[in-house]
Formats: sequence, structure tokens, C-alpha cells
Amino acid sequence: MEIRHGHELTGLSQDGEAVTATVTGPRGTYRLPARHLVGADGGRSLTRKLSGIAFPGVTRDDTVSRTADAHLPAEWMDEATGALHVPGYGVVPPFAHHRNERGVFVFATPPGRAPLVSTMEWKRAGDDGPMTLEEMRASASRVLGVDVPLTPPDGDGPHLLRRLTGGNTRLAERYRDRRVLLVGDAAHVHSAIGGPGLNLGLQDAINLGWKLAAEIRGDAPPGLLDTYESERRPAAHRVVVHTRAQSALIAPGGDVTALRELFAELLADRDTVRRIADLMAGSDVRYDMGTASPHPLTGRYAPDLVLRTGSGTVRLAALTVTARPLLLDLTEDGLPAGAVPEGVEVVTGRAPDAPATALLVRPDSYVAWASSSPHPDTAELDALRAAAGRWFGAVRTVPA
Repeated sequence: MEIRHGHELTGLSQDGEAVTATVTGPRGTYRLPARHLVGADGGRSLTRKLSGIAFPGVTRDDTVSRTADAHLPAEWMDEATGALHVPGYGVVPPFAHHRNERGVFVFATPPGRAPLVSTMEWKRAGDDGPMTLEEMRASASRVLGVDVPLTPPDGDGPHLLRRLTGGNTRLAERYRDRRVLLVGDAAHVHSAIGGPGLNLGLQDAINLGWKLAAEIRGDAPPGLLDTYESERRPAAHRVVVHTRAQSALIAPGGDVTALRELFAELLADRDTVRRIADLMAGSDVRYDMGTASPHPLTGRYAPDLVLRTGSGTVRLAALTVTARPLLLDLTEDGLPAGAVPEGVEVVTGRAPDAPATALLVRPDSYVAWASSSPHPDTAELDALRAAAGRWFGAVRTVPA
């Protein structure tokens, strides 16, 4: 892979054979043809704009967020827990959005760098001019209701000192325009609260990666690349929904406080916590596999099983690093000869308490087919072959 530093996309065109990027670099402007172009150029994506892909959503300007690298009094720090004990206010937990009726306060001590302080306030115009540490101190003091002395971090920097007014929640109208595709923030922007954006973008890239590779190799089944949008856009919509819900839950007001108390009760339930954890991680997404496989695992992330094989014990996560189609055969006597589609890598073994006896796993670790029978019947094996054809087409084994 070649990385060209200092080169900027300035235009693109495409036809039925190729997409051509116009690039401006240190030595001038040149044209770069390719079979496909993937825009991973952020929320202001020029790739998206040049492709004519709309970016509908909402922009809000009723909040001001401030963030700075800064030291607080050492005696306020609890070294055991990382919490902040603020005189006249109380305890502020670390690495969390601490909300009260005046706003939100965040305190964190990232390893190897200066402490980070952040605030969010509502219905207050952002100050003009460059952000200052004194402005950060005044905002923190307003939110906590007591004086919060801040001192500059050690060293020459650069140190973080940032003010953001409002924010955007937007989702690309489509993820593909013929030979141009969008991933990550180029396809979706939303509040960073809860930190789901990193998982969302990585899962975009993994989903697109194996499908685009199959397309380029020439062994992708018809319509495979179209499933990138049909699978990942609903996942992004789900993140947009829950980040907007979280933003509502940190707003000021007695009604919001009452709602938070109710949610706190719900979060005492273990099943609710697990469901929200899966939601935040993006691991609750279920895809339509388009084949007759009614098993509850079909379309979901494969569980990270620990397998006992003839060559030792291995986790499923370690087996998926090759990004090949994978069939786990945990049946009692092994699947019959001819049942396994050619080119699918087969791992035979045992996994105590596994939720299935056989699983066909896509390169992005989603289950395309599964069975819980110790001896899958003819109908199940036909469904296995249909799933392999649906997702892998003319499968071939990639040399290690």
C-alpha cells in the first residue's frame, strides 16, 4: 500500500469502467484512475460532496463545549479511584459525563499526558476570539457552582484548548454512488457521547473491506457490494438514535432529572445493562442473511467461542484474522463429505456450552448460517450451501 502525504483530492469523475480522482500534490495536479474509490475523509467529506450524495440531518447551536489540558489542585485527586473531590461540591467520577442542573463536567487523567477537563453548557453564546484557560476555568466554575482553579499543563505542548458551539447529527442519504463508497464520518456524524463512533467506523471498514476485496478479485456474488449500504446504514441510524437520546438525558431541567432517576432504576437490571452495552458497542446489530436459516445466531456476531481442536485450544477470534470464509464443525461425527462448499476453511473441534453445533462465519465475524443439530439434515445442509453461495460465490482459498 502506498501512502501519499501532502496530496489532496480536488475532483473526481466516473464511468462504467473506472473512477478517476483529480489530485493536487507537491508537484502539481494529476489524475489517478481506480476501479473504486472509498471516501474516508471525515464529516466534511469532499468525496461525498463531489459524488452528489446528500447529507441530511440537523444542526443545533444551543450548546457550548469547552475542553482543555489543565491541572487541578493535587489535593483534590483521589489516586486510588481517579475521582475528583471538589470542596463545596462533592465527588466527580473520572472518565464520565457528570451532569447537574447547570451543565456537564468531565474530568479524566489519560495515561502519559496532562489531565483533561471538559464542560458543556446550554443556551449560552460562545465567547469570541481564541479559547483561553481562564474561559475554561470560568465555565467549570459555573457548572460546578464553586471556584475550580486550573493551571497550565507542563511542557511546551501543543496542549488542547478548544471551544465548540453546537453540533451536527447527519446521515448520508446513501453510502454508494456507482464506484464511490463512503465509510466512517464521511457517511455519518453524531454526538460523541458514549464514544460509539469509533466502533461504528471500524465496523463500516471491516464490512466494506472483505466485500470490496471479493469484488476486485472477481469472485463476489451478484449484489454483494450493495449489501454494504443495506447493512451498515441502518446500524448508523441506530447510533444516531441513541446518541440523540443520550444528549436529551444530559440536558438541564427537572423533567430530565426525573427521567434520569427512572433510567437509573432500569440500569440496576442486569439484562438491561447487557442490552445497552451491546447497543453502545454495535454488537446488537442483526443482518438479514437472505437465506433459509432460522437459527437465532444467524445474522449476528459469532460468539467468541473457545475451541478444542486436534492441534490445541484456540479462540474463534484468533481464527478470523485470516478474513476467510470459515465453517466451525462442532457436530458429533463431523459434517458429511461434500456438505462443505469448496474453498470454505473448516475448523473441526469441540466447544463446551456452544450455542450451535455448526456455524458458517463471514470474514466480518457475522454468522451466515448455523445449526444446533448434532447431525444436520439434508434441508440444513442445503441451506448451508445456499448461504455460502449467497455470500462467497465462487469461493477460493487465499494463500496464507
